[in-house]
Order: sequence, then C-alpha cells, then structure tokens
Amino acid sequence: MHDHLIIHSDGGARGNPGPAGIGAILETPDGKMVAEISEFLGHTTNNQAEYRAILAALTKAVDLGAQQVDCYLDSELVVKQLNGEYKVKNKDLAPLFIKIHNLRLKFKQAKFHHILRDKNKAADRLANLAMDRGK
Repeated sequence: MHDHLIIHSDGGARGNPGPAGIGAILETPDGKMVAEISEFLGHTTNNQAEYRAILAALTKAVDLGAQQVDCYLDSELVVKQLNGEYKVKNKDLAPLFIKIHNLRLKFKQAKFHHILRDKNKAADRLANLAMDRGK
C-alpha cells in the first residue's frame, strides 16, 4: 500500500502509426520503485500509445492503493489535454481520455506534469523494449 506515487510514463509508435509500446515506472516519493510496465500494443499512433501508457500506470497505481499521484509525461499534448488546457478533438483519443478522467476520480489528487524527453529516459526505455519485443 503506497499512499503517494510518482509516475513516469511514455508511449511510442515506430512509423506513427506503427508498432507501438508503452512504458511506465511507479515510485514512492523517496525514489523506491514499486512497479514497472512495459507492454507491446500492436499497431497504433504515438498519441494513442502515450494515453495508453498513463492509463496503464494509473490503473496500477489504483491497484497499489495510491491516493495521490504525480504523473510525469514527455507528451505536452497529452498533459495539456488531461489538465483541460486543450480539448480532445481526436475521436480515437476521446475514449482513452474519458477512461483516464474516470480513473482520476479514484485518487484524492492526481497531477499531470510535462517534462523533457531526457528526464523520462527510464519510461522511454521500457516503451522501446516493448516495441522491440513486438517486432
């Protein structure tokens, strides 16, 4: 049981759309890793992979009993959509956005932060490993 978790997530597709994978790391605020995710998605877009990565990570955080999550993503689009700064106009992203919105309600607090790609290397590595496995 972990009350507060830090999530780093990343998704990618080679070819966009193309073979896609997700990666995420869930840690305690003091840096202890409690879970990691690396999953091949099949054929999809970068943005869908980014959404599916944070969705998988939030689902895992719920399973771990987290009440508060700080999520770090290198997709500015996804962060701005999740924070309500941009509308979700893409019909394929809208259902994923709704799933994440509903998951957010399970937490006392869920924050989404944009970070630079070089600050998200561990999640990126897991996403790339997933894509490599799916070849």
